[in-house]
Amino acid sequence: MTFSELDPRSLTALGLEGALEAASAPRATAELLSGLSAHPDARVRARVAAHPNTPPEVLGLLAAAFPREVLGNPGVPLLRLARPGFLNLFPSEGMTALLGLPGVPGWVLDGALRHENYDVRAALAAVPELPGGRVATLAQDAGWQVREAVAKRAQLPEPLLRQLAADDDYDVRKAVAAREDLPGDVLRTLVADAHGMVRAGVARRLDLPLDCLLTLATDADPDVLATLARRLDLPGNVRDWLAGHEQPHVRAAALQAWRVPPRWLERAENDADPDVRAALARRPDADEALLTRLAGDEAETVRRALLERAELPDGAVLALARAPEADIRIHIASAEGIPAQALALLLEDPDPSVRTILAVRPDLGAAGRGRLATDPNAEVRRAVAYADPTPGDVLERLAADPHAGVRRAVAVHPALPAQTLARLAADPDEGVRLLAAGRADLPGELRAALTSDPDPSVRAEISSVD
Repeated sequence: MTFSELDPRSLTALGLEGALEAASAPRATAELLSGLSAHPDARVRARVAAHPNTPPEVLGLLAAAFPREVLGNPGVPLLRLARPGFLNLFPSEGMTALLGLPGVPGWVLDGALRHENYDVRAALAAVPELPGGRVATLAQDAGWQVREAVAKRAQLPEPLLRQLAADDDYDVRKAVAAREDLPGDVLRTLVADAHGMVRAGVARRLDLPLDCLLTLATDADPDVLATLARRLDLPGNVRDWLAGHEQPHVRAAALQAWRVPPRWLERAENDADPDVRAALARRPDADEALLTRLAGDEAETVRRALLERAELPDGAVLALARAPEADIRIHIASAEGIPAQALALLLEDPDPSVRTILAVRPDLGAAGRGRLATDPNAEVRRAVAYADPTPGDVLERLAADPHAGVRRAVAVHPALPAQTLARLAADPDEGVRLLAAGRADLPGELRAALTSDPDPSVRAEISSVD
């Protein structure tokens, strides 16, 4: 049987070498190649992508992963003659991969220009070496995403730039507003744009002339004012006005500037809006006393903002250990280097999840671990049994725990005292005996006793351990 006669339903019987040979066979059929295009090995799929008999629909699916093979496929020139619009069969991922190749040929550019998917045309608009005529065509595309991609090109003729600055879609105008090569009159037109997002985009420009800054400072849109409030290159009275603006969003944004006057920090701490106080909690120049006070803030938003910081003073950590939110206390319980006062406080936490995390902390200490070994929650006691630093006397106590799950955890502890191991090897729970039987350090007399255990799984575990 030749590969041209092979039933695609039997492809799984080929094996890798057979599939590679079949994908390279000159007489391989379109049906066979279609089946091989889903092969799990990339080498097989790459050969299918380069085979002249592969159907165009399959080439389109393979183009995303194998654009060079598809573009170099010897059957593509004939396919272009027989089906001039075959690139429309390619999904956007495949076409985008083709457009990403260096020196992509003009016929691919033209196919992308006519492709019905706007993602493809937007990818085309981003091709650096795209000829000017095609750029001009895309600047009038019906899809705003395509025109936006044109507006983001590194180089644009001024007539096209002016055309896009007056585009009907605000996303296109916003892309123009971010360009460094804007003529002054176009920039001032965008300062007065009808859409706030465009004006906010203008307000982000590092080179914005002072008269444009002052014009935007009179804007009615809080987002525009918030963008301005983060800047340092404003007159002091304008910055002060924005820092005390009636909109909390603007006041919070003012606290995100690189440097702020000290009086702003005091005012923000007493701000009625928690988002403003949260912005204060994120400032890198907030001192330890301020952070400690904010950790006791009545607003959850402020407390969560403090958790974003890499380091917190001990006073703030202790305050957050008293937070009403269990997940905040869990965060503190799992943090490194928390003060002893916080550890002691969390040992009495009402949430067992917090105490469970504490149980495995290496810095908890023998006294704390002994306290948690008597915890009313079995999950907490089991965590103590799993913790490497748990001392032998505590393990001995846990080996007599009424909960089988706790005793099972003790049975796998690496530093288990000999007398404790002997107790667990005779435990009434078969799961405890199973775990004891699986230990490599099980003494010979215990191994012999477990060899005749009434549970077959325990006996099998003994025989499986070298």
